[in-house]
Amino acid sequence: MTFKALLLSQDTTGDKPVVTAEITELDDIALPQVENSVDIAVEYSSLNYKDGMVLRGIGRLVRTYPHIPGVDLAGTVIDSADDRYRPGDKVVCTGWRVGEMHWGGYAERARLNADWLVSVPEGMSTKDVMAIGTAGFTAMQAIDALETNGLEPDQPVLVTGASGGVGSSAIMWGSALGHHIVASTGRLENAADLRALGASDVIDRNEISQAPDRPLLTERWAGCIDAVGGETLAHVLAEMRYGGSVAACGLAGGNTLTTTVIPFLLRGVNILGIDSVIAPFEERQRIWTRIGEIFDADALASITTEVALDDIAGQASQILAGLTKGRTVVRTRPIP
Repeated sequence: MTFKALLLSQDTTGDKPVVTAEITELDDIALPQVENSVDIAVEYSSLNYKDGMVLRGIGRLVRTYPHIPGVDLAGTVIDSADDRYRPGDKVVCTGWRVGEMHWGGYAERARLNADWLVSVPEGMSTKDVMAIGTAGFTAMQAIDALETNGLEPDQPVLVTGASGGVGSSAIMWGSALGHHIVASTGRLENAADLRALGASDVIDRNEISQAPDRPLLTERWAGCIDAVGGETLAHVLAEMRYGGSVAACGLAGGNTLTTTVIPFLLRGVNILGIDSVIAPFEERQRIWTRIGEIFDADALASITTEVALDDIAGQASQILAGLTKGRTVVRTRPIP
């Protein structure tokens, strides 16, 4: 059998390697050999910031070509070497370096290790879980970490990069769990949409995008979900309330952090690192369960754009430039 895939190739003959993407037909025999394997008829994938980097050959995330990108995927089990999954089961995969080290979701077929999968929560479809994807999963991890470290309902929680996938999801999940969400965005034209998702307030990112001129500023935030990093994170740390925590889960604004130890020593501020890539199976089940308990199909649909597999490569520059809004779902095959 053959399947359609977006295949990346790398040309190294010039001064700088060039990555190109092409829709092609592959034979099933091309699928990699994987330990404890599950074969999946992929129905949906999604577009994340990391996907944009892979599609453009940025950051050396992919070392071996040809390569199928797509860090998220969801679909139906065709065959399984693991007793947890049977043909016909609906499964979702996010993380585990799929789409980087391993062939990913921008294809009609995938073969993955069973340990990387989770069953699609009851009441949700494969499209729903891909509208959530790594971004929404990461956002719930961040909220869960803040709550574990003392965040209580009604306290002010700043969400940076609020118009993006992680930010939009954090607004939905946080407001549904009773937190007072303040959305920071560079696109104030989206303010009404962010409030519709659950943000209590919206601020211009320029308020917090510069490094602080003092080690401590006025206390504002009990918690923060930061997908930006860089000078924004440095500024936010100086504005955290006593004992507050920042869940750091992105670097859209840079991976360098220049700050002082003063917020940590005088206000007991915490930075909580959020990793969604190698999160163990049990944590994935727990986080997906939490999402399923507060999942709102209409709210999710309002931030989701669907594109075909043939069109996804052209979206890379948009997400890298911060021009996408909400979540982009990739339909990999015709869905009955």
